Amino acid sequence: MIDHPTARVADTATIRSHFPALDRRHNGHAVAYFDGPGGTQVPRSVVDAVASYLFHHNANTHWAYPTSAETDALLDQARQTFADFLGCDADEVSFGANMSTLLFHVARAIGRSLQPGDEIIVTELDHHANVAPWQALARERGIVLKWVPLDLHTSHLDFDAFVRALSPRTRVVALGAASNALGTISDVRSLIAMAKQTNALTVVDAVHYAPHHLVDVRALDCDVLACSAYKFYGPHVGVLYTRRRVLEALDVPRLEPAPNTGGERLETGTQNHEGIVGAAAAVDFLASLAPADVGTRRERLAVTFDALHHRGDALVSRLWDGVGGMPWLRAVGPVPGTLRTSTVSMRVEGGAERAAIALAERGLFASHGDFYASTVARRLGTEEEGLLRIGCMAYTTAEEIDRLLVALHELRR
Repeated sequence: MIDHPTARVADTATIRSHFPALDRRHNGHAVAYFDGPGGTQVPRSVVDAVASYLFHHNANTHWAYPTSAETDALLDQARQTFADFLGCDADEVSFGANMSTLLFHVARAIGRSLQPGDEIIVTELDHHANVAPWQALARERGIVLKWVPLDLHTSHLDFDAFVRALSPRTRVVALGAASNALGTISDVRSLIAMAKQTNALTVVDAVHYAPHHLVDVRALDCDVLACSAYKFYGPHVGVLYTRRRVLEALDVPRLEPAPNTGGERLETGTQNHEGIVGAAAAVDFLASLAPADVGTRRERLAVTFDALHHRGDALVSRLWDGVGGMPWLRAVGPVPGTLRTSTVSMRVEGGAERAAIALAERGLFASHGDFYASTVARRLGTEEEGLLRIGCMAYTTAEEIDRLLVALHELRR
C-alpha cells in the first residue's frame, strides 16, 4: 500500500502539544476552545517568532542600518509566505489591522471611480465587513446596492437571484467564500465567472474560509481577497490579495511620501511588523504539519489542509448527530457531508448567551451572538436569542466534542 502524504500529517495529539493555551483549566476542568471561528489559539512557534522580532530586529523600514534592513527582509519573506498561502505573487500581498479595516480602505479607493447609479452586489450570507464598506458608498455616492438573498432551506445563496442582480451597471460584486455563522461554503468560483461577464470587480471575504480550505486566488479569478491570520493560529493581522493590475490602478488614499509600489500601496503608516512576522510563522506552522518530503511550502499546505478538512468533517458529524437527539437545540446550516466548514451554529432554547455561560462553567469556551453576520441572524429570526457557535479546529478532539454533548444535554435540567 502506498503511504499517502495526508496519512502522515501530524496527529491531533502532536498538534495540541504546540499550544500552551490547551493546558489551561477552569473550575477544575481542562479548557476546550470551541471559539476558533472568532479567533484561534496560537502555537509556541508563532509566539517565538513575534518575540524574536521584537527582541532582535525591531525597527522601522527602509533605512540604512542593520535592524531596519532585517525588518525589510522579514516583511518581504512574510509577503512571499502569504503568496504561497494564497496562490499569488508576493507583490500582490498587503497587510493591515484586520479585514474590516482593509476592505473599508479598498472600498474608498474603488468608490473614487464610481458614479451615481452604478451598482454593487452584496449578499445576505456575508459578514458585515464585506457589506458595510459598500453600504457607505451607496449612502455617500448614490451607488445602487443590490442584495442576493439567503435561501433558508439550503443555507446557500439564491443563485438565480444572483444572476438577476447582475447588469451592465454592476461595478463590484462582494462575496463571502464561507459563512462564519452557518459554515456554508459558497460556489464563489462560479459566481465570480458570471460577474466577470459584466466586467465587475470581485471582492471576496475569505476570513472564515482560509482556516479550513487552502485559498487559490488564481483558480477563483477574484480581484481582491481578504483573510485574517488570527483565524488560522496567528496574531491579529489582516491580509489582503489584490490582483496586480487592479492594485496598480486603484486610486488609493495614501500619504504622498509613502511607498507606491506592490502591496505597500495599500498599507497606511507603520505596520504591525511583529504581527506580520508572527502571521507568516502561523502559515509555516501549518506547512510543518505535513511531511517534510512533500515539496514546496504550498504543496505541504495543501496536504495539511486536506487532512485537517477530513478530521473536521468527522467532528462535525459527531456533533451534529449528538445535537440531533436534543429537541431544545437545533443546528443550522448545511448538513454534514456537504461542502461546509467545521463550524456549527445552533439555536438554543432559553438563549445562546445563557448556554455559553453554562458551558464556560464546565471549561467549554464557545461564542454566542450574531458574529457580525447580522443579516443572517435577521433572516433566521435569532436577533434576540442569538446563536451558539461551535468551531472545530486543528486542536479539537472527539473527546472534547463528547464533553460538549454531555454539557449540552445537561442544559435541559
